[in-house]
Formats: sequence, structure tokens, C-alpha cells
Amino acid sequence: MQIRDLPYADPGRPDVRSGGRFLLWLGRNQLGGQLKAVFWGVVHMAAVASFPLAVGLAVQAVVDGSGSGLAWAGGLMLLLGALTALGDTMLHRVAVTNWITAAARVQQLLARKTAELGAALTQRVAAGEVVAVSTGDVEKIGWFVESFSRFASAAFTTVVVSVVLIVCQPALGVVVAIGVPVLALAVLPLLPPATKRADAQREKAGRATELASDTVAGLRVLRGIGGEELFLERYRRASQEVRTAAVRSARMWALIAAVQVVLPGLLLIAVVWYGVALARDGRIGVGELVTVYGVVTFLLFPLRHFEEIAQAYSFSRPSAQRAVKVLGLERTCLL
Repeated sequence: MQIRDLPYADPGRPDVRSGGRFLLWLGRNQLGGQLKAVFWGVVHMAAVASFPLAVGLAVQAVVDGSGSGLAWAGGLMLLLGALTALGDTMLHRVAVTNWITAAARVQQLLARKTAELGAALTQRVAAGEVVAVSTGDVEKIGWFVESFSRFASAAFTTVVVSVVLIVCQPALGVVVAIGVPVLALAVLPLLPPATKRADAQREKAGRATELASDTVAGLRVLRGIGGEELFLERYRRASQEVRTAAVRSARMWALIAAVQVVLPGLLLIAVVWYGVALARDGRIGVGELVTVYGVVTFLLFPLRHFEEIAQAYSFSRPSAQRAVKVLGLERTCLL
């Protein structure tokens, strides 16, 4: 599915049993786009991961005084640079397409449900909640669908690079192979409170949107009875609650980001320290040490995708649950 093919002739029949099942349904309906994104993500990350090899070969060629080796290393760098640019460009293009088409599918489903229920919709769901689902929640759902393919390519590349490192440099590879999973799992204890705070923020933001929508809808009546200031004060309180919840949520995600910076830095220091000791003993060459250092530096890049997918899921899950609440409504016939 391409952007030029929108809107969908038929957005399909969603799985509205839960928010998680709805996200899974969206992913299955965009399997082709997801596989394309995974492919280009692997191309991009594999090229970036291979670049330290070219740098290590160049350093070793200088140490050995080999002009032909340096030329081969330079050619390899040019090739990897071209693959990196191509993979990154195509990955961005396909990922954005996945995001937009997923959001468009949800919007079409909501529009179809709105037309099906008519005036009965606002009698069963607050108008503000419908607005929140069709705007901000749609964006969050599309974000998760788009980021999942990049996370999959990052996880695959990380595993492959770690295995290759163990085979080529067992001494340093074991350290990296043990350290990277620890880094990836280190933030897991922080995710439940971060998710809880994100849910609270979204809930308060939804209530504030509902209050604003209901206030605007009844503005003429409010002016007639002089209740404008009362509702304005209520909205001020609601908006301040949203701000407080957003700050609390941001603090937790900032802590997760800090952990993702500090722990990889410690791993990098440990690898360099151990690698220098091995190089002094003559167990590895200088070029090999540079290569391993570059590979470890690269492995810090996929870890960011692990943090992003956790954040995307934390925000998209309640959004999907609200979408399911609307899409699961059925017209009731009065006899």
C-alpha cells in the first residue's frame, strides 16, 4: 500500500477485543510494508555495522605499510557509505509510508463508525473523546506500527553482529555478547512506572479535551446562565493536571534515556580497557582493536530503538484501547 493509493477501498473489519489485538490486526494488514522496512533497516544497519571493519583494515594497512590494503579499505568505505545512504533513505521512506497508511486506516474506520452510528455516537461516547481518538491517538497508533519494523531490524542486526564478533574475536566478543543484552534489559524495571505515568497523562489529557469540547458545544447556554467563568476555571484545573502528569511522565522517560547513555558508556570503557590489555599482550592487532571499538559504538545505536519501541507501545496501547472503545460500538435498534 502506497500513500498515493489512499484512501482504502475497504479499511477492513478490525479486531476490537482489546487494544493489543487491534495493534496486532493493524500490523498484519501492513505486513508487506513492515517487511520492506525491516529489509531496508537491515541494509542500513548492516552497512553502518560493517564500517568499523573498513576502518580497522585501513588502520592495520597503515601499521603494516600496505598501500594496496589501504586502497581496498578506502574502496570498502565508499561502498559502505553508499549502502548506508541508500538504506537510510529507503527505510525512512517506507517507515513514513507505514505510519501514514496505518493512521489513514484507523481514521477511515472511525469515519465509517461515525457515519454508521450518526447522532447516537455522541450519546454513548463524549464528543471530546471522539476528537481525541481521531487526532492524537491515531498518531500514536501509527507511531507504534511504524517503529516496530525498525525495532525488528535493529534486534536482528544486533544479534548477527554479536555472533560475528564472538566468532572473530572470542575474548572481546564474549564481553560484548554479555553486556548488550544486559543493557537492553536494564530499563525493563523502569518501564512499568513509566507506562503507568504515560497512561495517567493520556487519561487526563483526554478528560481535558472532553471538557473543552463540551464547553464549546454548550457555550451559548453557558453565556445565558453566566457560567463561563466556572467552566473556564474547571478547564484551567484540568490543563494544570495534564501539565503535571506530562512532567512526571517526562522525568521517567528522561531517566530511561539517561540509563541508556550511562550503561553503554561503561560497557565501552570496559571493552576498550580489556582490548588495550589484549593488544599489549599481542593477542590482537591494533586494527582489530579499532574494529571492535567501532562495533561496540555501533551497538549503542540499535539500543535506542529498544527504548523507542517501549515508549511507542506505552503511548499507543491506551490510544488503541480508546479507539477500540469507539470502534466496538454497535447501533441499537429500538422496537
